[in-house]
Amino acid sequence: MATMVSSRDQSNDGDAIKRRGCRCSKDDFFPEESFRSWGSYVKALRETVPRLKSRAFARSLDEIELNQVRARSQNELKKSLSWWDLIWFGVSAVMGAGVFVLTGLEARNDAGPAVILSFVVSGISAMLSVFCYTEFAVEIPVAGGSFAYLRVELGDFAAFIAAGNILLEYIVAGAGVARSWTSYFATLCNHEPDDFRIVVSGLNKNYNHLDPISVAISAAVGVMAAISIKGSSHFNVVASVIHIAVLFLIISVGLTEANLANITTNFAPYGVQGVFKASAVLFFAYVGFDGVATLGEETKKPARDIPIGLVGSMLITIVLYCILAATLCLMQPYTTIDVNAPFTVAFQAVGMNWVKYIVALGALKGMTTVLLANIIGQARYFTHIGRTHMAPPWLAIINQKFRTPVNATVVMTIANSIVGFFTDLDILSNLLSISTLFVFSLVAVALLVRRYYVAGETSTHDRRMLVGFLTLILASSIGTAVYWAVDDKGWIGYSVTVPIWFLATLGLKIMVKEAKKPKLWGVPLFPWLPSATIAVNIFLLGSLDVASYMRFIVWTLILVVYYLLVGLHATYDVAREGAGAASAAAISTPHSDSAANRETCEAG
Repeated sequence: MATMVSSRDQSNDGDAIKRRGCRCSKDDFFPEESFRSWGSYVKALRETVPRLKSRAFARSLDEIELNQVRARSQNELKKSLSWWDLIWFGVSAVMGAGVFVLTGLEARNDAGPAVILSFVVSGISAMLSVFCYTEFAVEIPVAGGSFAYLRVELGDFAAFIAAGNILLEYIVAGAGVARSWTSYFATLCNHEPDDFRIVVSGLNKNYNHLDPISVAISAAVGVMAAISIKGSSHFNVVASVIHIAVLFLIISVGLTEANLANITTNFAPYGVQGVFKASAVLFFAYVGFDGVATLGEETKKPARDIPIGLVGSMLITIVLYCILAATLCLMQPYTTIDVNAPFTVAFQAVGMNWVKYIVALGALKGMTTVLLANIIGQARYFTHIGRTHMAPPWLAIINQKFRTPVNATVVMTIANSIVGFFTDLDILSNLLSISTLFVFSLVAVALLVRRYYVAGETSTHDRRMLVGFLTLILASSIGTAVYWAVDDKGWIGYSVTVPIWFLATLGLKIMVKEAKKPKLWGVPLFPWLPSATIAVNIFLLGSLDVASYMRFIVWTLILVVYYLLVGLHATYDVAREGAGAASAAAISTPHSDSAANRETCEAG
């Protein structure tokens, strides 16, 4: 069981907590039978293959995640968030400093003034994923977010690989934002970006600009996140409102210098392909909303608050991004936009040097709230992974006083700080963002599986049809992405891949019986919307560079090794203990239909 005490102490959790206090032992991290001794571990390794067959595709159940797994944290997370809080967490998680850089880069190099349409396209793409996340978050409102959703529908192994990748992405993003915070703070103080960093000549050039300010801001945000989720929400709302007010000031001042000819003269100089190429890059300006799904466990009324919070925050973000892009393009011809500091240079060009301080202030506010949303999402992902024992169960503990995952928050804050202290921004930027698109695609696949497949109910014929149509959807989506990557002028390839995608989705709609209807809130236009989400995310994956894929492969291999050496055996022992408990309950209550009993059947 995923608590800080061993399984032998499960019946006396409260006494164990009092006895130990803040002290830790081996059982806090490896309480499972496979890790009792070196002999037990060697025996477990010898059984890796049969255990892998047993656990890799073992699926959990909604009620297991909502009750049994969540109970392993000893204390409950505090339900204190409303749709209002979630909207602002969504806005703050997404709207960082990226818009101040990416807008100019894509307007200048790929889309011209049509970058406005690129923001619309990428925003719609992000909204598709939002809808998929929302149905899961309403039905399974737990801290694990996509990890829990994938564990229920695709099994332990897929869930762990996805969660491990997205946690790395969170750490990289958090470290990058923290270092950017230092750069903008230096600008605000009339210094060069590197002036507040310490250069150590003995280290590699990509790791020798040490950044103590990034550590300080990460630590301050981490403390806030650990002490109170409601207090964090209050701070987040105030900071986000100020951030949006600054953005509106930038927009209103910038539009006083608008020249309509800058847009109308040559709106789309790079054509339709330029618009879509820019949208693939700009999609990453919308990444971060998935962290809001991890707050489902702390939401007062998930069925109402989560859809409003996720969809509402994304709509606000899309509108603001488009208006900001339009303001920049109206102020300057796209050929003169600066790719590094587009808004600052645009205002300097019209004699408004003072606005650079407002831009820097807006960026600082935005990055602070992004850091806060980032660490809150990281900690809750890690908490639920700890509950399942795929990570040490010590991380799953909810602090009794603060009702927050303090252990997981501290660990993730330290990880962010270490990476941010040493690693140059160029290195960090090259590590983003394949994992996010990978997980978004998996969540959409999991939603289709959820609706069309229920173990013990779905017929063999429908299951085979589901697998066949899913294979065609994935294959056609991959074909479209590959064709886009290798031939940016032709259309013949799309005349094959797009109809296959359409017919496969249509086949799902009319030929496969829907096995499960959503109880509270469902994705509209099902199955078209999740199928389109898969196609769009895979298409965007095709726009990433080789370095991103190499990082993804290396890190995924590390995760696989960890899973085979540790995670597999821990979860196997937990499942076996659960099966034993279910059998005992069945003997004492022959007609029992306990959740544990159902999980055992599903895993088998």
